[in-house]
Amino acid sequence: MTTLPRWNLSKIYPGLDTAPYRAARADYEQRLTALEARFDQYDICRVENSPSTNDADLAARLDSVLRQLNAMLLVGETLGAFLYGLITTDSYDTAAAKENSQLEMLGTRRQQLEVRLKGWLGSLAPRLPALLKLRPELQSHRFFLEFTAAQSRYLMSEPLEALAAELCLDAGTAFGRLQGNITSQLKVPFERDGVTTELPIAMVRNLSFDPDPVIRERAYHVEQKGWESIRTTVAACMNGVKGTSLTLAKRRGRPGVLEVALDQNRIDRETLDALLGAIREFFPVFRGYLRAKANKLGRGNQLPWWDLFAPVGSAERRFTWTEARAFIVAKFSSFSSALGQFAARAFDEEWIDAEPRVGKRGGAYCMPVPGVEESRVLANFDGSFEQLMTLAHELGHAFHNDCQRGLEMLRRGSPSTLAETASIFCETLATEAALPTAAPAEQLMILEAQIAGATQVCLDISSRYIFETAVFARRGEGELSADEFCELMRGAQSETYGDAVDPATYHPYMWLWKPHYYSHEEYFYNFPYAFGHLFGLGLYAVYQQEGAAFVPRYMELLRDTGQNFAAPLAERFGLRIREREFWRGSLRVIEGQIAKYAALK
Repeated sequence: MTTLPRWNLSKIYPGLDTAPYRAARADYEQRLTALEARFDQYDICRVENSPSTNDADLAARLDSVLRQLNAMLLVGETLGAFLYGLITTDSYDTAAAKENSQLEMLGTRRQQLEVRLKGWLGSLAPRLPALLKLRPELQSHRFFLEFTAAQSRYLMSEPLEALAAELCLDAGTAFGRLQGNITSQLKVPFERDGVTTELPIAMVRNLSFDPDPVIRERAYHVEQKGWESIRTTVAACMNGVKGTSLTLAKRRGRPGVLEVALDQNRIDRETLDALLGAIREFFPVFRGYLRAKANKLGRGNQLPWWDLFAPVGSAERRFTWTEARAFIVAKFSSFSSALGQFAARAFDEEWIDAEPRVGKRGGAYCMPVPGVEESRVLANFDGSFEQLMTLAHELGHAFHNDCQRGLEMLRRGSPSTLAETASIFCETLATEAALPTAAPAEQLMILEAQIAGATQVCLDISSRYIFETAVFARRGEGELSADEFCELMRGAQSETYGDAVDPATYHPYMWLWKPHYYSHEEYFYNFPYAFGHLFGLGLYAVYQQEGAAFVPRYMELLRDTGQNFAAPLAERFGLRIREREFWRGSLRVIEGQIAKYAALK
């Protein structure tokens, strides 16, 4: 591999110890203070009866508050993105960690304002239709206003919400940060070609894609020992985060944490049950793929865990960074010139941090940087086709962000379900465009990457959902040990993978390194991936029928994902996501790919 790029954060701010950063930091605090004063002036808080202010004045006040809030969020989210970019690529950066801690403390003040606003909007709920008519400027925020008003019934009193915001810095947030730091800094000894070196755990995990089966198996065992060395500490983090989540849900009058996740993802239980039920029906299909892969690798009828990501087909093909850029830009351009040009810009303007290194977190993510209307993509690129698809996936997120360019902050974003829409679409686009011109061996490699990804978001995501459901149930009775977490993870993997994967090689520490489990504010960050993957496939099927006419409608959908529930957005394309048959349709696409894969030699 040639030298891989690190992203450029200087366009956001030149550095922590620079005048632009300090000015932005001061500006954020000043805007926050001014907004607090405005809330006090307008007496914005939850009241038993609707405020006595007349409708015209009330509409003007609401418009003023939303304008100030949007401006404050623009500065705050940009600061947060800059600091997150620093600490996730260098967990040894104590200055950035300290700044981030101070920003989080300001965040508790912001949370308190959000609680007050939510309570106030709940009090205004009966009057919102009249206010929207009086002030057309409010119409663009209709969804935010109505959704926030509806969610206000799950608030504790303002003093308790304020206390919770402060305590969570020392509970859920701190535990999540500790998990990230300890896993990113872990190094393990790994022997290759007679030479033993200390490698970051993220690099060892990447060896699961290595063509050499001996290396893959050795990496698996080294990884297990590495996780074992920190499991007690990370188990404490899991207990702290999940305990915080349960306490907050109970105090806020929620029937359970799953209901919180459904609201956060703007879907209902009917949709979730249809999704998970359809996936469960297709467990045998995915197990059939695993058995076919085991056969192709000479493993008989059962795959060891360390071969889940083993390359099949043209395994010797590796991509340089230049080749990765050319591949993605070409495939994206086949959909639209705008998407291709966007991808080229991300590569050329240093939006991507691709180099694995000590102190950098594993995995991949994309974050918006609203102050400069750009994104930043973190990857750990090793030249494999799987990592190439990860880049396509994350650049899909970045394109989604770009489609929301110019929107006010309260209208941006997506629930986690819809956040995967563009990423899965772009990943599918890249693989489908590559297949027709590929030789049989390369077709096998491409299908392998595509199906392995689908298996992750159906079988593995199902195991994560089963695991997290069990953890919340058990955590309500008391803390769990690392052994108990491992036991629950093995049980979840048995329920999903079955004996298509050798049970003796299950990965009991999947709970330890996945950051998705370690947020006290986001629960069940697993089923949204399955939703996004299958929803993306459904949209891709529509694109195949409509061709170029699909592109502007698709971009409009991406622009609106922060401003509606999932079902109405899906209905624009005739997709009925509350029905199991819709999800079966997407799963049949994968079933067809698996049949083609099994037939290839």
